[in-house]
Amino acid sequence: MSLTLLHTADWQLGKPFGSLQDEAKRHRLQDQRLRTVRAMAATIDQTQASLLLVAGDLFDSPHVTKATISSACAAIGSLRIPVFVIPGNHDHGGPDSLWEQEFFQREKQELAPNLHVLLTPTPVILDSAILFPAPLLRRHEPGDPTAWIRQALHDPSLPDDRPRIVLAHGTIQGFGSVQEEDDGLLSVANWIDLSSLPIEAIDYIALGDWHGTKQINAKTWYSGTHETDRFPKGETNDPGHVLRVTLTRGQLPVVEKIPRTTCQWKQLAFRFSDDASLDLLSARLDAMVATRGDQHLVLLSLEGTLGLEAAARLESLLETWKERLVRLKLDQRVTIAPSEDEVAALTRRTEDPLISSVATQLVAKIHGDTEEAAIARLALRELHAAMA
Repeated sequence: MSLTLLHTADWQLGKPFGSLQDEAKRHRLQDQRLRTVRAMAATIDQTQASLLLVAGDLFDSPHVTKATISSACAAIGSLRIPVFVIPGNHDHGGPDSLWEQEFFQREKQELAPNLHVLLTPTPVILDSAILFPAPLLRRHEPGDPTAWIRQALHDPSLPDDRPRIVLAHGTIQGFGSVQEEDDGLLSVANWIDLSSLPIEAIDYIALGDWHGTKQINAKTWYSGTHETDRFPKGETNDPGHVLRVTLTRGQLPVVEKIPRTTCQWKQLAFRFSDDASLDLLSARLDAMVATRGDQHLVLLSLEGTLGLEAAARLESLLETWKERLVRLKLDQRVTIAPSEDEVAALTRRTEDPLISSVATQLVAKIHGDTEEAAIARLALRELHAAMA
C-alpha cells in the first residue's frame, strides 16, 4: 500500500511580527502566511497527496484572535483533503486550550470539516496509514512526548499493511527550552529521544519545531515552516518548504522539498570603498529586490567611509528602501569623513564667519570612536546639508 502525503509544520498563524513598526506591514506578513496555506491546494493537485500532516504550531499562540481562528479554518477547509494536526509548544493543548473552545469547534465544523486535531497520544488507524501522534499538552513537557509510541508500535492488533507515521513536535538536538527539576537538575523540554524509538518498525517520522527544512536520518525530517519568518541563520537552515513524502510499508520514504515561501528574507553586507561605491550599493539592492519590495525583508550591514554629501545621499537611499521593503533592518557602521573640499567649503565661509567657526570646531572633534566624535560627525553632516 503506497501513500503520498504532505508534511508541514510551524505555520504559527497569528504571529505578531512585533519587530515591524508599520502596522500595515505586520498585517501583510500575517496574511501571507494564510495565503501560503491556501496555495497548498495547488501543491496537493500537483503531487496527488491524499493527506496533509501539520507537526505542531499551527497557531502562534494558544490565545490567538477569533478572526485568526476563522481565517485558519477557512484556509484549511479549502484544501479538500484530510488535514491532521497536533498541538505544538506555541499552541499546546490541555484543559481550556483553544482546541477545546466552543468557537474553534464551531468554526472547524462549519469551515474545515477536513481538519482533525489529535489531542490524545493513541494510534490513529486510517485506510492508508497509521498515525502515532505526540501532541504537546503543555508548552514545556519535561519528558519525551513520543515515549508512549515505543510500546504502541508492537501492538499486535494494529494492521501491518499500511505505513506507520510518527507525528511529533520538539527538539532532538538540545536547542529547546530548559526546565529545572525538583532535584535541581536541568532537563530539556519537549525532548524527542529518537534513539529509543524502534526505527525499524516506523516508516516516517514527521517533526516540527525547527523552522528550517532538515533531514535527520533516512526516515526522519523536520519540514520547517511553510513561509520564511526570519533572516537566514546559515546555509544549513533552509525554511520555506512543504515536504512531499511517498511511503510504502517497510520501505524507505521518498521525500521531496517543494518551495512554498513568498516572503524573501535576504541579507546584504556592503563596504564603501569611496563615495562612488554608493551607486554600486544602490545597484545591488535593485538587483536583489527589483520591483518586489512588498515581498522582501532585508538585513543590510554597512561599513566603510563616506564623505558628507555621499552620507546624505545614503540617508535618502535608506529612507526609500525602508518604505519600499516590508522591512529594512540596518546594521550601520559607516564612518563620516568629509573630504578636503567639503571641509574647506564649510570652514572658509568668509561671508558667514559663524558657520565657519562652528564647522571648524566640529571638524576638530570628528576623529576617533568616542560618542563625542560620533555626535560631531552627525552635526557636521547636518550643517553641510543645511548649507547645500
